[in-house]
Order: sequence, then C-alpha cells, then structure tokens
Amino acid sequence: MHSRALRALGAVHDPEIGKPLTELGMLGEVSARRGRVRVEVRLTTASCPLVDELRHAVTTVVSAEPGVRGVEVAFTTMAPRERAEFADRLKLTAPPLNAALGVEGTRVYAVASGKGGVGKSTVTANLATALAASGQRVGVLDADVWGYSMPQMFGVRRSPVALGELMLPVSAHGVGIMSMGFFVEEEQPVVWRGPMLHKALRQFVTDTYWGRLDALLVDLPPGTGDATLSLFEFLPDATLLAVTTPQRTATVVAARVTRMAAEVGVPLAGVIENMSAAVCAGCGDRSELFGTGGGAQLAEEAGAPLLGQVPLDVELRRAGDRGVPVVIAARESASARELTRIAGILPTPRRTIAGRALPLSVVGRAGGVGTADGAAG
Repeated sequence: MHSRALRALGAVHDPEIGKPLTELGMLGEVSARRGRVRVEVRLTTASCPLVDELRHAVTTVVSAEPGVRGVEVAFTTMAPRERAEFADRLKLTAPPLNAALGVEGTRVYAVASGKGGVGKSTVTANLATALAASGQRVGVLDADVWGYSMPQMFGVRRSPVALGELMLPVSAHGVGIMSMGFFVEEEQPVVWRGPMLHKALRQFVTDTYWGRLDALLVDLPPGTGDATLSLFEFLPDATLLAVTTPQRTATVVAARVTRMAAEVGVPLAGVIENMSAAVCAGCGDRSELFGTGGGAQLAEEAGAPLLGQVPLDVELRRAGDRGVPVVIAARESASARELTRIAGILPTPRRTIAGRALPLSVVGRAGGVGTADGAAG
C-alpha cells in the first residue's frame, strides 16, 4: 500500500508551480498502517494560501487506491535554507522570459491601447482565461503599474509567495498573474518615477517563476510611455495586440501605439475592437453607441488583421464586478463567445533575430568555450 500511495502521489501537482510534489521535493514522509495512510507535505511558507486545495488533491488520489480506508495529510514548513535550495531548483527548470531568443514555445502578447477606458484590461484577462480553459499554460503580467486592475479582474487579493528573490505568480482561473496590486493596499496610489517603474517591471519579468508558458499576456498601460518601452526591452519576442473602440477618437490615439511598435521593431499581431455594440439584455438588439468602423480602419492603416469585435453586454460588466472573467462566468453571452473565438485565432508571433544581440560561442586555442555578445543584422 505504501508503494501504491507513492505512485499515486506522483499525480499531485503544486497549484502555483504546476509541477509534481515529488519532483519539487515537497513530499515528506509517507506511511501506511492498517489501511490508513499518512502523507507529509512540505510547504514553502506557513501561510500558504492553497493548503485546502493541496489537502483535497492528496486525499483524492490516495483514497482511490485499493485498501485505503483513510488519509491524513500533515503540513510542515521548509527551513530557510531549504527554501533557498527550492528556489534554485526552480530557476534551473525554466529559462527567464527575457532570454536572448525568448523562451521556446512561449507566445508573448503585449496588449496595448492609445488611451484608457477602452477595455484593454478586460480583453487581456478574458483572452488569458480562454486560452487557459483550452488547456494552455498561461500567464498575465500586469504592467499597468499605476492603474493595475488584474487583481480585480481575476478576483484575487493576496501577496505572491516569495522564495528569497524569486516570486511565484498568484494563480486564478488557471492563469498565473503578477501585478503591483498584490503589493499595495487596494486604494493606495503608486507614485513612482521612471527608474522605479523600470526596476519593478524588470523584477516582474526576471524574478518571477513563470515556468514554461504557452502564452504570456502583458497588460500595458495606455499610451507610449516608459513602461511600454521597458517591456519591449525586457521581452524582445513580444508582439502587439492593439485594442480600440469603434469611436474615431480612440482609433486615432491607438494608431500612435501601432506606429511606436513599428518604430521599435515590434510586430503587430492584430486589432481587437471592443465595445463594438451594446447588446440589450432583454431583446438582444444591438446599439452602436460608439459608432462603427474604428477597428477596421485601424487594422487597415496598420496593415494587420481585425481579429474581432467584442460587444458590450450586461454579463461582461457583471463579471468584471465579481472578479470572474466573463468567458467563465457567462460562457454563452455575446461578449464571452467573441472573446473565446478571438483567443482561438490569435496569430503565433514570428520571431526575428534582426538587430538583436545574440550569444556567440568562442572556441579558444585550448579548446575551451566561452561566450561573446554579437548582433544580427
């Protein structure tokens, strides 16, 4: 029974890291006697917010084994040195997101708008959740440091687990999230100048254990300021998703973002028109409150596809207030169906090495190998 329980526990993954407890060294002593199994789980922190989820997962897989009549799950906490070793192991399992050629297989989408109030963050949260619901490994980096909104969008408000200098994203609805909102009180403003902003964004990219993601969505602040330029520097493989409303004013301002991306060599994956029409909750009639054609016009000017037109309905508003993305809260609503469809057709970014620094191998006379920075042109 002891060996069967150990094999079963190999299927239990840490909810935040996404790897088996056995592989992470989080499984302590496992004992079995007269049909009762005791499992010790070693936590990284005594205040782990996912204790109940871990207890349920362990109990479920072990209880399913023949002859098991009861399961006891005991939790202990790693010592500081063990936590440091744990963080070092994690760093070895996945390269940083800003590696020279990016993380193989990870698609990075920088979601941008020219101005605030067009629903960029709502689009980001729902696209990420829809991708995760399809079985992909997804992260969201909330780069809108001053106007962070991802904690509200996903309904989470707790600090990330810190392992020395390494942070674990907060998990919600299958998505790993990192946001300034996890480090300050909800009503507290972030009054920072450029250098502090630059440093915080760098930490979100390099000091966060994102793991091996299929897709990372970055919620950029509105406009073309320091934060946007910093993120393009940290994530050279990013591609832009431009969000606008049909209104001419929003389209004109959004065009500045697409032009800036072109100037710094960031490809444009496409345009998403949000609030394309208001859908009546009673009769289903559509009212084009913000005009028509803005998204199509921006896409044509930028030479990119119009990926979709997301309507504004009451389910979308309610979901945002509840902190549950509408693609989960109201799957059959008009907004959820369109957002899910867009997530399914997001273009795969084309990587290029033009104009980028590359590590070059240098072989010395004695046969030793070193590295030197080169540039592709």
